[in-house]
Amino acid sequence: MHLPARWAYSPPDRPNYLPIASQFIVRFKNPLILSIMPTSRFIDVQHFIDEKKLSGFQILTLILCFFIVAVDGFDTAAIGFIAPAIRAEWQLDAVHLAPVFGAGLVGLMGGALLFGPLADRYGRKPILIVCVAFFGLMTLLSAWSTNVEMLIALRFLTGLGLGGAMPTAITLSSEYSPARHRSVLVTTMFCGFTLGSALGGIAAAHIVASMGWHYVLIAGGILPLALVPVLAFALPESARYLAIKQGASQRITKLLQRIAPQEDLASATFTVAEKPQTGFPVKQLFSAKLRAGTVALWVVVFMTLLVIYLLSSWLPTVINNTGMSLKNASLVTAMFQVGGTLGAIILGRLMDRHSPQRVLAITYLLGAVFTALIGSSAGNTAMLVFVVFAAGFCVSGGQVGTNALAAAFYPTASRATGVSWSLGIGRIGSVLGSLAGGWMLALGWGMSTMFMVVGIPSLIAAGAISLMARKRKQQRGSDTTQDAALQQA
Repeated sequence: MHLPARWAYSPPDRPNYLPIASQFIVRFKNPLILSIMPTSRFIDVQHFIDEKKLSGFQILTLILCFFIVAVDGFDTAAIGFIAPAIRAEWQLDAVHLAPVFGAGLVGLMGGALLFGPLADRYGRKPILIVCVAFFGLMTLLSAWSTNVEMLIALRFLTGLGLGGAMPTAITLSSEYSPARHRSVLVTTMFCGFTLGSALGGIAAAHIVASMGWHYVLIAGGILPLALVPVLAFALPESARYLAIKQGASQRITKLLQRIAPQEDLASATFTVAEKPQTGFPVKQLFSAKLRAGTVALWVVVFMTLLVIYLLSSWLPTVINNTGMSLKNASLVTAMFQVGGTLGAIILGRLMDRHSPQRVLAITYLLGAVFTALIGSSAGNTAMLVFVVFAAGFCVSGGQVGTNALAAAFYPTASRATGVSWSLGIGRIGSVLGSLAGGWMLALGWGMSTMFMVVGIPSLIAAGAISLMARKRKQQRGSDTTQDAALQQA
């Protein structure tokens, strides 16, 4: 239900009433009988969430989303850690093993493109439960793969569920976060993905040697399946989603009552400061107000995932070629992920305090510089560790910040679609990044040239974010001019 902003929920320091009446409407039923009947308050759901302190209910929601992306990260990364054991057992060469990784990435892209619109149509909670159950079951079945073709098919199906779960968890987290802390809460929640990926490596190190690679996938299947009943019982539906869909006042009342138990919401009518949308959600991403931002976000996510996957896949090999041991090269590369985790939290905090687009534009600009410096730091281990850490802080941390920006940019009716399609299109960049390192090595490029080229996508990302900020500023100026004209009329 769309209502004028002046009828929305108002802060506690001034009365919450309709401008045309007090708390009661006087109505004549007949000349002799005067009846007084209470009116309902109109409460904007997001304003309500913004004005309240962060509650235990909201923290629980964020923790559940943290666990979702953690098991997502575990299953996404597990195949990389067990690949050497699979290769040895099935006597595969790199050419035949590569499709196993590619199938997962294609599945991630397909899942993001498929499940985002479904989450905007059917709700965040049911899609999250379906995705978690699906990728858990497919991962479990992967443990009984008897040949590489079967494993490729199951990794593609696993990727579909993984690709749908991540953006929907980002969307739900954003919709329960107050605006003043939204970026840092979403980016901190997303750190569960990094933690899950790291746990996948630790589990593989201990399980493969003693029990075999099959049991890593068994663990990767059991964990999300065990999470499903917890999600069914404890995970809430988005109150903003319910408000935009209308007709669920009792459910919204129960949800908001858990955020502010002391509030009397019995006679409230819940709204959002957005017009309900009709039609296919993807089409809404290209409306006049969203078109430029959508294209900018797609460019940014494409470029950053290209860099992230290129460095994650090829940096150990490139550093190892300079004479450093593979063990030390892997440890140096791990600093990229460490930097990304810390960067996500710090950048989220900065995005809440300052212009998110400006923070990200500066971050990606610095990311390009630090990425280029990797090529000239190979002779100094301490310097190499620092620039790899800094590149991860800026590029990987910035990519998580971009997810939070996307969740804040899109309206409720198309938020899940907007977040998931930006990640889905970005997955094309991840596929190219995984291949690009091999192409550059095959061309015989030196480290300096190679990493200067790798820094270019971050420059493009900085430019796209800057253009997005400029377009948003122009739109706000146009909206202000139109509002002033309407008031004069």
